[in-house]
Amino acid sequence: MAATRELTPELLDTIVSDRDDGLIPTIVTNELGVALGLVYSSKASVEESLKTGRGVYQSRKRGLWYKGESSGDTQEVVRIELDCDADSLRFVVRQKGNGFCHLQTATCFGDYTGLSKLQQTLRARKESAPAGSYTARLYNDPKLLRAKIMEEADELCAAESKEEVAFEAADLIYFALTKCVGAGVSLEDIERNLDEKSRQTTRRKGDAKGPWAEREGIANGVTDTNTNSDSQEVVKVATSVPESANDPSGVKDGRIQMRRYDTTTTPATTLQEVLQRPSQRSTDQIMGIVNPIIKDVRARGDTALLEYTHKFEKATSLTSPVIRAPFPASLMQLPPETIQAIDIAFENIRKFHSAQKEEKPLIVETMPGVVCSRFSRPIERVGLYVPGGTAILPSTALMLGIPAMVAGCKKIVLASPPRSDGSITPEIVYAAHKVGAESIVLAGGAQAVAAMAYGTESVSKVDKILGPGNQFVTAAKMIVSNDTSAGVSIDMPAGPSEVLVVADTTANPAFVASDLLSQAEHGTDSQVILIAVDLDEPALAAIEAELHAQANLLPRVDIVRGAIQHSVTLLAKTITEAMQLSNDYAPEHLILQVRNAEQVLEMVENAGSVFLGPWTPESVGDYAAGVNHSLPTYGYAKQYSGVNLGSYVKHITSANLTKQGLRNVGGAVMQLARVEELEAHRRAVSIRLEEIDRGK
Repeated sequence: MAATRELTPELLDTIVSDRDDGLIPTIVTNELGVALGLVYSSKASVEESLKTGRGVYQSRKRGLWYKGESSGDTQEVVRIELDCDADSLRFVVRQKGNGFCHLQTATCFGDYTGLSKLQQTLRARKESAPAGSYTARLYNDPKLLRAKIMEEADELCAAESKEEVAFEAADLIYFALTKCVGAGVSLEDIERNLDEKSRQTTRRKGDAKGPWAEREGIANGVTDTNTNSDSQEVVKVATSVPESANDPSGVKDGRIQMRRYDTTTTPATTLQEVLQRPSQRSTDQIMGIVNPIIKDVRARGDTALLEYTHKFEKATSLTSPVIRAPFPASLMQLPPETIQAIDIAFENIRKFHSAQKEEKPLIVETMPGVVCSRFSRPIERVGLYVPGGTAILPSTALMLGIPAMVAGCKKIVLASPPRSDGSITPEIVYAAHKVGAESIVLAGGAQAVAAMAYGTESVSKVDKILGPGNQFVTAAKMIVSNDTSAGVSIDMPAGPSEVLVVADTTANPAFVASDLLSQAEHGTDSQVILIAVDLDEPALAAIEAELHAQANLLPRVDIVRGAIQHSVTLLAKTITEAMQLSNDYAPEHLILQVRNAEQVLEMVENAGSVFLGPWTPESVGDYAAGVNHSLPTYGYAKQYSGVNLGSYVKHITSANLTKQGLRNVGGAVMQLARVEELEAHRRAVSIRLEEIDRGK
């Protein structure tokens, strides 16, 4: 054997020892591979470690040694590895307290050095830096820290000698690690990402991003069209929020503007590339991040859920991951106008979804004496994910909660990331109250999905999870839905928001621009598409002028620019061509600002939701018209519907046969059972027919 193996209970019997006492030499390291100390293990101590998840070793004098039991310097075991000859072990642990050594040093070989020492120092400084000190400013002033990172990166690029490169690299690493410590990111987190990158089979093109390529005078090349078995897929990367007014993201010739492509002259392969949705990470990378979180929450329940909420939401004061109904009025303090707006939206959404109810079961007599029926029942327990992040979204709580209420789901659980003080926005609490939610889970991301899928001490397990989210939420939903032990389904893969606007010469340029911007402001990973049908240059220029002017009036203009960077205008000659492009793209939101929009609607094959004419902005669908705004993205509108009442019910069929009915269909059933060689199936019919014949 040429490599280590992770030790499982099944491999315990493969361990060998060349010592008279049968003990196994064991090296203990942290996740970075830094040696903490040398101990001994026995099969009994290893079994205890695997069972408890703690560092348990074998003392040559005292038997089982539970590391840190008296001092509090305990260890969480990450994994146990066998060496190549199966005669020694490595425990990879997360050390708690003062350190591994009884002398209260990090290791039995002294204190940490290098990056581990720097991380330890930066963590201590973060906790104890005096107010107003340089260190405190680095942690509390993002602009200062950013300036230092950029300064040191520039100096590293300018360095030439070996000594200069080493010196400047050390400076850059210092400030980069300061950024990480401030964000709750550890060296172990970084190493996991590096390991994941080394395993990637899907990679994005290695060009520099726009502003940096421009600065260095680099012309990013076109992907080689020669393909072979080793060629890699190019992943389109979502643009970040522009870093300054001088950052060219989403800007052309000094204006916020989408790129134009004439469909009559642009190759189909280029159109396919520019219409590719933005993605921040490859699927392998996302799964590599999400899978461990799901496993951790499943294994450690509330403890893990709270740890991730503390880490990702900075809500370190939170001691319980759940708020239960009835929700205190103090959590729903809202201005009267906000309450009125939510109430109006609630009623319209309720009306539209109530109209989708099936009034009575479907009953069909397929042949004399053979009656088949289909009836619906609500899904008992549903989990509704309401995103947080850069926007407050009570509308999503309504869109997900109202159909669940109308359908009659017995248990409604909402999950939404809390604010850094541990609270949830009062708008979401009020919406949860209106729809009759049992509880609100104060968590976001993959950890919230895992908690609802498997249940924890505080979070109720659900049967179906619905709601949009980022790539990590979408990945988590798909992972748990594929785990048969979870017993949970999902509504659809729903990722970053997108809109496609089809506009002809009747369209109002201001309306077109406003509709594009209404989705661009969701996030830098959003995408907006304009298909201009037979518009001349003045008409196109008018839309572009409106987009630039309106964008600059928005408080989220920087996010808009990030989205515009990968958004495009396609020039089409006819409405038929435009609708073909739209159906191929399968947008989440489709807006038809064209003449005879109701007739054009008949040409729609793939879309999440459609908005017709000049007086129907997509915003009304987001909030209060009544249609649902939880819709399939990433082209999944080709296979999935948006959330509707049917998302919360299951259909059950029944069959009821009379004696004559069994006579009528029995022969066909028995013959098909013979063909499939399923004798018990055939006999289940034949013995009944024989009984009928005897009773004549």
